[in-house]
Amino acid sequence: MAVPELAPRRTFGGIVAVWVLAALIAVAIGFFTGPDARAAWLGVGLGGCLFTAFAIQLWSGRSQGFTERVAASVLGAALVMGVISLGFGLASLVPG
Repeated sequence: MAVPELAPRRTFGGIVAVWVLAALIAVAIGFFTGPDARAAWLGVGLGGCLFTAFAIQLWSGRSQGFTERVAASVLGAALVMGVISLGFGLASLVPG
C-alpha cells in the first residue's frame, strides 16, 4: 500500500536551477575560450549540467517522475546553452 505524500516538495525549482547554471557556464565559456574551442567546452559544460541535474533530483528525494525531471533539466540546459552559443557565434561574425 502506498502512502500519499502530505506535502510534496516542489521540483520545478531544481529544474530551473540547472538552467541557470547552464546559462552561467555558457557565458563563462563564451568569454574565456576562443571560437575554435568553444564547442568542445560547451559539451563539457553540458555534461556538468547533467551530473548537477542528477544530484539535484536525487537530493529532492522523490522517485515519481525522476527521469522526466532530469530530462527536462538537461533539455532546458541544452537549449539555454545553444541560444547563448548562437549569440556568441553571431557576435563573432560582426567585424570589430
